[in-house]
Amino acid sequence: MTLEEYQDMEIDKLFFRLGNSKFRSRFHLTDKDKKYVLEKGMDVVSSHAYDFISKRLAPANLVNDGKQTPMKGHPVFVAQHATATCCRGCLYKWHHISKDKDLTKEQVDYVVRVIMRWIKKEVMK
Repeated sequence: MTLEEYQDMEIDKLFFRLGNSKFRSRFHLTDKDKKYVLEKGMDVVSSHAYDFISKRLAPANLVNDGKQTPMKGHPVFVAQHATATCCRGCLYKWHHISKDKDLTKEQVDYVVRVIMRWIKKEVMK
């Protein structure tokens, strides 16, 4: 089994758990968000996700942790709340990723993979 196959299985389990959360399951992309994704393309949105995660989530000691991710304004922001990748506290609670260390490249890749998989699922609805 490859790392990607293993991560896909873990993401399936995560999405099941998130679907049982009243708060997390209420997030969905608007028609405007879906249009944005379709117009820009998944590669562009993915690059935005990498940028947002690298700047707003990857550093260990964020002054505004818990408040750094807007609830709307970009499909990635909505996806972050839906997938509990919006702050280091949620990242620890839902993904068991330590709050005390900068995210590794592999962890950033994982977070973006979760976000983009959720976005793709939403766009396909």
